[in-house]
Amino acid sequence: MSDLTGLRDDVYRRPLATALERLGLGPGWRCLDVGAGGGDVSVALAEMVGHEGRVYAVDSDPLARDEVARTAAAHTQVIALTQAGEDLILPEQVDLAFCRFLLLHVRDPAVVVRRMAAVVRPGGWVVAQEPITSAGRVAGMPLSMPDARHPDIGALLPSLVREAGLDVIDAWAEAPAGVGEGPVARYLESLTGVDPEEDPVVLPPLVTVIGRRPSAGSEAASQ
Repeated sequence: MSDLTGLRDDVYRRPLATALERLGLGPGWRCLDVGAGGGDVSVALAEMVGHEGRVYAVDSDPLARDEVARTAAAHTQVIALTQAGEDLILPEQVDLAFCRFLLLHVRDPAVVVRRMAAVVRPGGWVVAQEPITSAGRVAGMPLSMPDARHPDIGALLPSLVREAGLDVIDAWAEAPAGVGEGPVARYLESLTGVDPEEDPVVLPPLVTVIGRRPSAGSEAASQ
């Protein structure tokens, strides 16, 4: 597997590195990044799957999608698609479908998770990471995200994955914390536009759920 040091260095990417290590992600995998956004995760996936693999970078914003594709294409075959999560359709099944900070913004999170579950192969993986925004704190005061449709969707994430027909293999929450200058303060300022200065900060816990689609044999046995 490729080096995951860069993933661990990002304020919220340590849980992603943990999840990908758990799966054994490596060369030749076919991956899907739903809501690719700025593309950092798509690029990380591309580095790990190499030229034998493939990454689908899906975003509703075609400009963001194209920028992701240009960056990730240096490492693997990238297919950029403009789709909303609720309309997700791929030309093939993939080994891994991933989303982060997506479900809190979509119209119907359950539909998006079901779509992700449908595009992974039997035995394949879905990894979703979503926040519990109101559990974050600045100087002891709860955070809010008024533009998000479902700011605390992380609290429901394990049940959403299970209800999509996936086996929940693992689930946990991590909340980076800090005080004064540092990555936590910089990240909060990037989200809110406000410098917390010397106030103690606990970022919203990010819930990570690893789900697996039952193998073809187990699916047939359950019918």
